[in-house]
Amino acid sequence: MATEPDPKLVELAHQLFDEARAGDAERLAAYVDAGAPVDLTDASGNTLLMLAAYHGHPAAVAALAERGADVNRLNDRGQSPLAGAIFKGEDDVVRVLREHGADLDAGTPSARATAEMFGRPDLLE
Repeated sequence: MATEPDPKLVELAHQLFDEARAGDAERLAAYVDAGAPVDLTDASGNTLLMLAAYHGHPAAVAALAERGADVNRLNDRGQSPLAGAIFKGEDDVVRVLREHGADLDAGTPSARATAEMFGRPDLLE
């Protein structure tokens, strides 16, 4: 029989997801440094890094990547952080993800296909 998660841990997870969306790099780094899972995922498989990338926060993306976050981890829909950043037009986030080894061909559609679809071949260089 599965046990219910501790409500305080659930609340903390929601707080971390909110901080990723808001781009609070300092707080995210502090929580990860204190033991929070760097690849914590929400109910849709979005990691903290995915949420920070999609919402345009390069400093938060860098802080998480520097702490070992998987820059290529796909969400439950098969989307990569890099493709999401390209879709949203977040050039600085794209640069940070590429610097940390993000794969242009990961996910569906891939970042490469997304860049081509939106006429942004410059992001592939």
